[in-house]
Amino acid sequence: MKKSVMAAALAVCTGVWAAPMTVDSLEVASGMLSRNLDVRGGHVLGGSYKTADGTEFMKSGSPEFAFRVDGKMYAGWSAWKDVASEKFEGGDGSRTVRVTGVSSDGGVGFELAYTTYPGLALVRKTLSVENRGEKEFFVTDVDVETFRLGRAVGCTNTRTLRRFARYREEGPYIGNWNDPLVVIHDYARRNGMAIGNEGVSVMKRTTTFQDGDYVVAGTAHTDSPFPFKRRVKPGEKWTADPVFTAPYSNCDDPTRAVEGPVADYVRKYMGVRVERIPKKPMFVYNTWMPFRTNVDAKLVRELADAAAACGVEEFVIDDGWQVNVSDGKYGKGDWAVDERKFPGGLKPTFDYIKSKGMRPGLWVSLAFAGPSSRPLAEHPEWFAKDKSGQPANLHNMHGNERTACMATPWRECIRDKILALVKDHGLAYVKLDLAIATSAYVYDDARTGCYATDHPGHAEHDDSYAAIFESCMKLFDELHEAAPDLFIDCTFETAGRMYLMDYGIAKHAEGNWLSNLAHGATGQGRVQMRDLAWGRTPALPATSLVIGNLGMNGPGHMLSFKSLAGALPIMLGDPRELTAAERAEYREWSAWLKGLEKRHAFMSFRQDLPGFGEPQEGAWDGFARVNTETKSGGLVGVFRRNAADRSRRVAVRGLDPNAKYAVLKGAKGERVAEMTGRKLEDDGFEAVLPERCDGELYEIRIR
Repeated sequence: MKKSVMAAALAVCTGVWAAPMTVDSLEVASGMLSRNLDVRGGHVLGGSYKTADGTEFMKSGSPEFAFRVDGKMYAGWSAWKDVASEKFEGGDGSRTVRVTGVSSDGGVGFELAYTTYPGLALVRKTLSVENRGEKEFFVTDVDVETFRLGRAVGCTNTRTLRRFARYREEGPYIGNWNDPLVVIHDYARRNGMAIGNEGVSVMKRTTTFQDGDYVVAGTAHTDSPFPFKRRVKPGEKWTADPVFTAPYSNCDDPTRAVEGPVADYVRKYMGVRVERIPKKPMFVYNTWMPFRTNVDAKLVRELADAAAACGVEEFVIDDGWQVNVSDGKYGKGDWAVDERKFPGGLKPTFDYIKSKGMRPGLWVSLAFAGPSSRPLAEHPEWFAKDKSGQPANLHNMHGNERTACMATPWRECIRDKILALVKDHGLAYVKLDLAIATSAYVYDDARTGCYATDHPGHAEHDDSYAAIFESCMKLFDELHEAAPDLFIDCTFETAGRMYLMDYGIAKHAEGNWLSNLAHGATGQGRVQMRDLAWGRTPALPATSLVIGNLGMNGPGHMLSFKSLAGALPIMLGDPRELTAAERAEYREWSAWLKGLEKRHAFMSFRQDLPGFGEPQEGAWDGFARVNTETKSGGLVGVFRRNAADRSRRVAVRGLDPNAKYAVLKGAKGERVAEMTGRKLEDDGFEAVLPERCDGELYEIRIR
């Protein structure tokens, strides 16, 4: 068993670098916190990490970073030469301290960058590894952040809030792909820290309290089911995905850090794609349920008429529009339009959708190809291999379809197919689906990744994961470069695990189709939908969560729409079955939400409602989407799910305490209350839901 990075660091560091900081140190400061590095003696060690009130979060002598090159460990406490630093400012007001050094043998270089942002008690950190030798090497076990916790946080009274900072864990915690954000909180000392990992999919790892008092965040280690391994060629510098930390003190509520500096950083500085959209999607329709692959031009036009009458803005044709060229039959891989279903191609249908005031979209499986597809027949070398060296199906356990490896020229092939759909047909929204490296439904770790040894992007199975996901994110970036207005929906199936979404994906794709929920008359689908949104926000941008399959028609369909207002409203079903009055009701509500977006830009925000917990039977749940920058107000949603009490007090945070606000119910704008922002936070307003399963939306508007 390999000795862990933290254990090795303890052996080297304990008692050696405990002296106070001297002039041989670097400071990363923002006015709200300060972080010092000790660079004496050719080492780069953590010295101090304090909030503005002097609360210390780091033990002096912390290793600061660690990684392995061909199995050999390098860390801040290793022997480095030519250690140097520089400071610079960004156009967004950020300030960065960059530290570089070279290994004693001259073969490996590192670069650390610490960035702070105006008004945020948060540090974003990156680590780069440079190959300064003459042969390629492999980097593994990358800890971008690794330090020992200081006096601010102890073990006994501290909990780790895991999985998007939602669920509490006691004792040491080893996170996985579901941990883009964790928070450690000491309930006795009232201090804590948010730790964000911007890695993509299964490539990330965050741990707390391993080897006693360590916080570690970076890539998945070699003992992971999905090990990170990156080939670095001579002269190449590779940069790991960033990690950010946000310490806080004198606070009883750890969610304040998530709704405050973390949410502000994600929205303003991280670079998530959904925040680059000048006009965010407000109402999307998708054909998947109940039509599945049974779509054609006639059906789509009928659905488009009904959807447009409801105020839908994006109309997505899901699976079933395509054929493979060789046999003209339904299939995946060639992405040719089935002209038996769509005479003249998709352009006439897309033009019709656009004539109704909607943007047209399509479903495409990103790396799946059927046996009759031209790429599989002509380029079998582009496809992932299984353990026995045969073409692999990484998505499911049945069928004769195969998964292409994104670390081959397949990436250029599928990129050009998508761009042709944009150019030739006017595609504006693309839903990219199905597994590329690991399945959401198959849990055999051996049926993941690519075992080929001759693919240009990777040399073996272990380094295929990083190569596949890196190539996928590059593909998204290339699509955006060529088609800046294209909305990319990267589904959880492509992300690779059940209901998976994270910062790494959000920085390259606007949305993530997060689920395939059943929508039945019992309403459990709505509860599950709200639970999926609650479980990932406010850590993730709510508008990036594309949660299907709630229907536009059927029992409780308007309650489904209200539930979806907490994320990105996307609906399925058959809108043709709606009456004229029901269509008018949808149009009224969708216009109301669009008006709220114009007044408050609420789609960039989401917060918890104090006292409203996880959606479940017998309880109330809800959300707030208040603009905490302008403090003009926003959207509040409350829901009753068979709870005994028919009313609840609803407190709303993030408003101007001295300003007066009106609370207006629903699209009709019925005035419920008028009070100051302070009164809304302290006392709240009363929400009354007489029905046991019901919900309501409110606008909070400054007077």
